[in-house]
Amino acid sequence: MPTFGRPLLAEFPLDPAVTYLNHGTVGVTPRVVLTAQQALRDAIERQPSRFLLRELHAPSTSVGQPRDETPRLRVAANAVAAFLGARGDDLVFVDNATTGANAVLRSFPFAAGDEVLVTDLGYGGVTNVARFCARETGASVRTVTMPWPFEGQAIADAIVDAVGPRTRLAIVDHITAESALVLPIADIVARLRAQGVAVLVDGAHAPGAIGVDLESIGADWYVANLHKWMWVPRSSGILWAAPDRQASLYPAVISWGLDEGFTTMFDIPGTRDPSPHLTAPAAIALWHAWGVAAVQRYTHDLAWQAARHVSARWGTAFETPASLIGPMATVDLPAPLGSTRDDALRLRDALLFEDGIEIPIHAYRDRLRARISAQVYNDMEDMERLASAVLARVR
Repeated sequence: MPTFGRPLLAEFPLDPAVTYLNHGTVGVTPRVVLTAQQALRDAIERQPSRFLLRELHAPSTSVGQPRDETPRLRVAANAVAAFLGARGDDLVFVDNATTGANAVLRSFPFAAGDEVLVTDLGYGGVTNVARFCARETGASVRTVTMPWPFEGQAIADAIVDAVGPRTRLAIVDHITAESALVLPIADIVARLRAQGVAVLVDGAHAPGAIGVDLESIGADWYVANLHKWMWVPRSSGILWAAPDRQASLYPAVISWGLDEGFTTMFDIPGTRDPSPHLTAPAAIALWHAWGVAAVQRYTHDLAWQAARHVSARWGTAFETPASLIGPMATVDLPAPLGSTRDDALRLRDALLFEDGIEIPIHAYRDRLRARISAQVYNDMEDMERLASAVLARVR
């Protein structure tokens, strides 16, 4: 078991001159996992046709002959499914969570007058997919404003209470993007489905960040990224679908696998680099080597401690309960630093280019907020560096 904190920075290809508090946005892949990915790329280039057409996926009637061995993509999918509490046959790879959301929403049989429920904490890219599909079909999108300050039961109640007579589908984050809240997802899903509402869970930040058991969540569909907290190379995501939802689900890109079953359709999207997906077992092996529970405990505790420390230094309130915190926490910045999106972008860039600190800043409800990511290579010295850099801009 390694020593978490600054000593582990050498295991990641990050610039050591930058204090990196933004792991949640696009992830960072450990060096040992990148080495495994390069070995896969080398194997592809030695015999590209054999690897990509005969070994990678289950054969389509148009692209190959049946084989006895489990296809490489299914081997990787089985490993990821086991890590996330699911069956491999219910899980497919997609480029990212937004791609998976496209598949679900563009396959859903919306009719004029139907309603899609989203929240004001949802990821903008996924919300845009909902808006597009609603616009094309005559449906509508209702945005639920989350209660403030954030509390798990109040959030769940607000979402469920917003269901109307024409609500057909709800999109709910497992971990919200900018606000970094771990929602009580199983409770929300159960209550929505009890009202006859189908549920797509956006779990973009969840795998690796917290324990995930896909089958116990009870959703109709679950999309997520592996390249954020699970240490898989970019870009790699998954789409999980309940068995009774698979027959009507089509990938965003239709190719040779059309109508040959759920996994075959998604496994054959045309020529692409499959090495990020195939590297997932190497990332999972590293998780087990470093200790899944130990990593998640360290990152949660560091995020929680960091949020309380910087808010105290800045004189701002931090009211989010520990139960809603994973490896990220969002903290109010001092009011003099601004309140608009432009103010947020200026501060974000100033912190990077003048102070060597990479952290996302966003505006929400007339206040700037910083989202702190705590990864195994971070420690409290990084958090104090952030606290001091921000205070220097207030004085």
